[in-house]
Amino acid sequence: MHFIELLNVTGRDQAGLTAMLTESLAKADVVILDMGQAVIHDFLTLGLLVRCASDRVTILDDLAASIMARGLSVSRTRVSDQDYEAWVARQGQSRTILTVLARSISASQLAAISKLVASEGLNIDHINRLSGRIPLLDVGQQTRACLEFSLRGTPSDMFREKLMACVSELDLDAAVQEDGIYRRHRRLIAFDMDSTLINTEVIDELAKVAGVGDQVQAITESAMSGHIDFTESLRRRVSLLRGLDAHCMEDIARALPLTEGAERLFTTLKKLGYKTAIISGGFTYFGAYLKSILGVDYVIANELEMVEGRLTGRVLGTVVDAQVKAEKLKEIAIKENISLAQTIAVGDGANDLDMLATAGLGIAYHAKAIVRQNSRHAISTLGLDSILYLLGISDRDQGMDSMQA
Repeated sequence: MHFIELLNVTGRDQAGLTAMLTESLAKADVVILDMGQAVIHDFLTLGLLVRCASDRVTILDDLAASIMARGLSVSRTRVSDQDYEAWVARQGQSRTILTVLARSISASQLAAISKLVASEGLNIDHINRLSGRIPLLDVGQQTRACLEFSLRGTPSDMFREKLMACVSELDLDAAVQEDGIYRRHRRLIAFDMDSTLINTEVIDELAKVAGVGDQVQAITESAMSGHIDFTESLRRRVSLLRGLDAHCMEDIARALPLTEGAERLFTTLKKLGYKTAIISGGFTYFGAYLKSILGVDYVIANELEMVEGRLTGRVLGTVVDAQVKAEKLKEIAIKENISLAQTIAVGDGANDLDMLATAGLGIAYHAKAIVRQNSRHAISTLGLDSILYLLGISDRDQGMDSMQA
């Protein structure tokens, strides 16, 4: 005969406690059915679910006394065999990863998220902090907070839509992914360039030098918001650059403002062996420059025609539009022998939507409204390196030393 008991130990964390507990249980041939531990600000919460022979009950009494002698609290709960078997059966339910990101996360924000999770009938099994600890002093715009929730159960078809509506009112980002084999094993990530990898639209910078900035910027805005066909808008904008001295491109390239977190993201991706690509409706000259400083593997973009050192106002070859972007992502994946389920695409404009939909993980990054509304995932509060959180990679994994991990 046997019984099953759950022991919950709380109090100040102590070195050697787990060794003491397990050694004591081992002497009585106690079987550990489950175990979990968390430490927050040196305060321990430890759970042990054990099966013990009925004639060895005193071992748990003695163990509880030893725990309390160390200044810790212990609670004990008997679990029936029927309840245990029902709990085991529930472990086969599907799991969903909910990632919550912001500069800081408040109780009111978590209350809204938790209420929505509960309304879906989902159970929160684990909560992990992926970001470093936020300092009390000198909290600036570069702080980051990220919590990862492991949810048990099957969310409704409307869960993602409800979640996006919820976070849009909370100055918060959230992403929902199936906790499957590919989530932590992506291998290829493709980026749009303008307003994604860099905080500008290169064609607008060229237009300023050419003295047609306002005209080009107006067309750019309409194209990125999906109001004008991208190919037509590009040809119209480039035609306004006719006669521009090509030497200005070097100065513009050197002054390109990288998006927050871009360098850290690429450093980490390279360490992890990812293949990276720029698939852009922008221009090859600037993609090549970013390739040289970030170590990008592939650059696919439009090529400006030049004659005698000046722009002709034309684009060579096929324009890299929305359809071409999606096709190029597939081609690179095939070349690298990578499943599309293991790909990530990141972009901000309407011409990125096909690529985002094609990738295993499509992320609208600080995107236009039409792109956020039509994308499965969106990041609008943090830098580009917050994408690592969606892969389950913590600040500690990245070796970040700006905050205590």
